[in-house]
Amino acid sequence: MKLTKFLRTFAFAALLGSTITMMVSCKEDDEAPAAGNELGTITGTVTDVDTGNPIDGVTVTVSGGTGGTATTGSDGKYTVAGVSIETHSVTFSKTGWQNTGVTVAASKFSNGVATVNASLENASACIEGTVLDAVNGDVPFAGVTVMLAGVGTVSTDVDGRYAFENLTVDSYVLSFSKIDYPTVEVSVAASDFVNGVATFTTKLGSPELLPGKTEAELLAADKWYFDEYRGGAHGGAGCSSYPHWDWSVDFLATLDFWGNWEEQYEGTALRTRNEGDGIDNFDVFDSYVYGSKKITADNKILTLLVRTHDATDDAPAYFGVQVVDLSEAEPVAVEVGDSATHASDLYAPYSFDLSAYIGKEVIVAVGIYHTSDYVQLPIRRIAFASGAVDCGGWLPGTEVTELEGWHMTQEMVRSMLPNPNTSFTGVSPLPNANPNESHNPANYRDAYISWREVNHIATNWFLVPVSKDANPFATEGFIIRTEGSSPVSATLPTAYFATKFAITAANDQLTLKTRNFGSNYTFFKLTAIKEDGTVSHLAPTSNTADEASEAENGDGCWKFKHEKGSADNPEEYASFVYDLSQFNGSNVVLCLGVYKGESNTDENQLVLYSIELN
Repeated sequence: MKLTKFLRTFAFAALLGSTITMMVSCKEDDEAPAAGNELGTITGTVTDVDTGNPIDGVTVTVSGGTGGTATTGSDGKYTVAGVSIETHSVTFSKTGWQNTGVTVAASKFSNGVATVNASLENASACIEGTVLDAVNGDVPFAGVTVMLAGVGTVSTDVDGRYAFENLTVDSYVLSFSKIDYPTVEVSVAASDFVNGVATFTTKLGSPELLPGKTEAELLAADKWYFDEYRGGAHGGAGCSSYPHWDWSVDFLATLDFWGNWEEQYEGTALRTRNEGDGIDNFDVFDSYVYGSKKITADNKILTLLVRTHDATDDAPAYFGVQVVDLSEAEPVAVEVGDSATHASDLYAPYSFDLSAYIGKEVIVAVGIYHTSDYVQLPIRRIAFASGAVDCGGWLPGTEVTELEGWHMTQEMVRSMLPNPNTSFTGVSPLPNANPNESHNPANYRDAYISWREVNHIATNWFLVPVSKDANPFATEGFIIRTEGSSPVSATLPTAYFATKFAITAANDQLTLKTRNFGSNYTFFKLTAIKEDGTVSHLAPTSNTADEASEAENGDGCWKFKHEKGSADNPEEYASFVYDLSQFNGSNVVLCLGVYKGESNTDENQLVLYSIELN
């Protein structure tokens, strides 16, 4: 869970305590106060942590011993007189601001006065909701303990309602508990806040529809925006060659897994846990990966590419696909077709027909079943198409007109889910665990997981490595690049990212922050594809690069040089701004690609530090 701002408040409190020590007299902390000086004063100023401006109307409460209260004036100052010279807790609170506090010891009083300044962070956001009793017909559930991790605990009222106020827009975890009911946890993302309010309806007593997952938890499942997720770094018998299999990036590892799983060269491996009861249970997954997917005629067939470890013909891996349709009155997990078995270290494709769910967005889970023998099922690919997909080829379909060779099909354009996010980073919060083994996927597991918490480009955009893979863990950002030997072309990218947006007046300006390396130009292009297949190559309306211009043979391609910018110095990146207002009211797939725009022997790189739509 990400509680950066909350922790920063407490870090400030700790720092504040140190500051007070410096401000008072030089007597030792354990020195007793002077005789007769039994009552004193606590005074100070409260300011805005971001602007430094004073905040009026803050309630200052001094508790412990003989305390008192005061309210800050227009200058942010307060005074609480007549307090006992002993240890006190001083708290600062105001609606719309994050509360903070500090402990003041008797030794902090100098000549009867302790100065305690504080800074508050604007916090006008709110998390609220209703809890229902699923055991008794979804009636409002009073007396449920609701804990917001790192913030506090409340109880639901007679209407089953609760609220946490004075929050910042951030990521949190809610937990709901009641005697005789399983505890339910709900993740809150920054994107859940609408006009500063995140609202949830949670049921207690709901059965698990998938192991460890209730209806409420599945309602918050990750979206599978795209029709393909690839994993692993090992070519393997029967698979296509580099670069289609992205030996530098394992995108499957960014999905949501439950149970026993591991990053491996051969793919993201589901493994049997072999714990507890239920040996040879082919109804309930032992480990699985899941997400919310819109099923259409364009992507109704799901194909898995798998192999095994520790499996034999007598003890194969049993696996399959289950679907949960949350629109049903009483949702249940339904197995699609029959479970499959595999016992070979050779990759093989297995297809599952999801036609029964066309037109619906459903939970799709791919899992391994619990058996008496320990087995592993590395997944190389999860692919959706109008028909079965072969072992190693690109997704089948009709290529978008004007974009031949891009491997972007009309079916992919139509079936992508619109991405609701508007802010993306290319910087990984965590690095490779072992830089000396840079292509060992196991070293990247935690780094891949960390992408999920920050709206990383690689979890929200679909990478197509037409002829060159990516460099995902550069400290400057995610890098897509050319090959030194690539043919010169301003129309066929060597690699690109794509995702779909529903463009409105609220998100029709796109800003890319980027840089490159070396003395050569980097050539790149932003292309828009409407759902009817119409293609537009977009030119930036402004940029801040050291050098930038439209390429001579461009067809919308731009070239630039700019070698400034780092994660520690983001203002130095070049910004390219694009106007998307011509697409207002339309769903549009945006493709950001890098091109070999001129003949040279170098690898030209496009660094993706951030992409913002506003």
